[in-house]
Amino acid sequence: MGPWAGVLAGPGLALLVSLTAHCSSPETQDKLDGDGAGQWASANASLLRDFWCQPAGQLSRDQLSTLVRRMAAQQVPLGAWQLSCLANLVRRRGLQHDFERHPPDLLLFYDLAQVRADDCQAFTHRAGQGDLELLANLPDQRAALKHKALDCLVGGSPQLNASDLLLLGSLVCDLDAASIPAADPRILQNLQHCPRLTTAQQDALNTLLASGRTELGSPSSWTLEGLQTLGPLATHIRPRLWMQVPEAVGLDFFRSSVAAFREGHLSPRDARRFVSGFLEAKAKAKVASPRSRRGRACVHGDITAATLRDELFLVRYDCPQLESCLGSRVLRANLDPLLQHPLPAECQRVVKAKLGQIYPRGLPEDQLRRITSLVYLYSSSEIGQWNITSGDTVLALLAADVALDNQTEAVLQKFLDHHGKLTGPLLVAMGGSRLCWMSPRQIQTIGPSEFRLAGALDISACPQSRKNVLYAKAREAFGGTRTTAAYYRFMRPYLGGAPVEELQHLAQANVSMDIDTFTNLNPRVLQSLSVGNVTTLLGQNVGDLQKARSHPTISSWLRSLSSSALGELGFNAKAASTARPDFMTLETPSTQPRPPRPVFPSGLPAKGIEGSASVHMSSTIFGV
Repeated sequence: MGPWAGVLAGPGLALLVSLTAHCSSPETQDKLDGDGAGQWASANASLLRDFWCQPAGQLSRDQLSTLVRRMAAQQVPLGAWQLSCLANLVRRRGLQHDFERHPPDLLLFYDLAQVRADDCQAFTHRAGQGDLELLANLPDQRAALKHKALDCLVGGSPQLNASDLLLLGSLVCDLDAASIPAADPRILQNLQHCPRLTTAQQDALNTLLASGRTELGSPSSWTLEGLQTLGPLATHIRPRLWMQVPEAVGLDFFRSSVAAFREGHLSPRDARRFVSGFLEAKAKAKVASPRSRRGRACVHGDITAATLRDELFLVRYDCPQLESCLGSRVLRANLDPLLQHPLPAECQRVVKAKLGQIYPRGLPEDQLRRITSLVYLYSSSEIGQWNITSGDTVLALLAADVALDNQTEAVLQKFLDHHGKLTGPLLVAMGGSRLCWMSPRQIQTIGPSEFRLAGALDISACPQSRKNVLYAKAREAFGGTRTTAAYYRFMRPYLGGAPVEELQHLAQANVSMDIDTFTNLNPRVLQSLSVGNVTTLLGQNVGDLQKARSHPTISSWLRSLSSSALGELGFNAKAASTARPDFMTLETPSTQPRPPRPVFPSGLPAKGIEGSASVHMSSTIFGV
């Protein structure tokens, strides 16, 4: 049984099998239950990813410690809903002080008040390796983490030195833009790990680069190697700086960026941002040149297949020249090489117009899979001219996150019109966010078996009206689940559309809802829950309300409570009305009224089963 032998023997092993064996569908659950011990003994990351908090609460302290360390060793990716409740388990078992052997993402959710002063720097350094985006629904925890990190700095100076930057890691991403130009230039290494930069942070980055204080020196002395050390930060360089860079260096970097884009090492978004900024600088330089030639006549000669292989193609042919010099025959034969360049939006519109001339009755299906980068330009009426007969075509159009959200319905309707079927694998490949943009009628075409096969899809971004429809569909699919605990596992992502009666029932069943799921509940339904309902529903996670008190859904509910009710939760009236943190703006969720629904699906398990302390392993841990 490998490294788990002895440590996880007996009932503990069976319990760990149960907490990892709930996968994304009941069918997978049945399969794992057949040989759970063997599956767990292999200790592979796929099982650890399927971690479930409620049964983990019955593990011994040593077993839980071993589990968390294994997650860190295998770098198991967990969702916010898993990490938040796991952090509470670790705290209650007194394991938080072993943080250096825990996953960095998990540290983001820890009770920061329990971080000892002597551990402050080590804790910050470890947490700084985590993904801050996991705290999207816990704004107050994210703010507290930033302040905790700043409190740990050695010098107390407003200017971040090299030691501070090493300590903070990705936590720098949440600091004010003004701290960037004032910091040690090695802050560039921290900023490379930020998934996105605000406009103010981008301006600050350019101010720092223009100062010449970085290892690159002044822009006039930049080299190809120096630019490449910037990684994705180079895509944020403003045109005014590109105009100061030696022309040969800029062109060499352009070549390397196009090559990286073609090889998938540079995202389309980053590549197009860089190309647009670089070409804008080149255009300004041409305007200043008396020899610049204007107009739409083809200046550089007709575009050929050989021309399109040149990585400097976009430098030599701007968008007006692309329109003038690209013939229909060359475009038809070389569409793929052309779209392997990170075309700016203006050039993409030129290509779309030319394809419309070639295919006036709509693009044929074999071409649709090739123009995914252009899909966002097509209207619903234009999509209505397409023939979509294959799920592969649907995925090419929708799974690449290029199509606009509101194009989803039109694309899927063409597929359904040709007798296509929305299968579980297709839904998984498209992703839960696409469900948000399907029409209620399209959602109803998904068979219960296919929805069960798709399992837990993330629909947290959906408007309330779609959450309501998807809740009803999930209830139809999972209503026959034999136990409340298993039913909750499958329904958890869809509870944002649940009525108040469903939530009250789950509260009585002692499910201990995680705070991430709780923040996605229908705000209007939440207003109908009493403090007792919420306390019971959250169970061991109720303390996490403090970490999310500025979330719009939570803050709205807190404001509706009396002073005595707030006191029951450990809040005071002032804390309940705390303003949102200044580093992030949260969009208020849609609160469209929910159409009336029956309270429970047929076959919903009896209240309280698996909710008490007396859990029968043979019947409930493996039973679904």
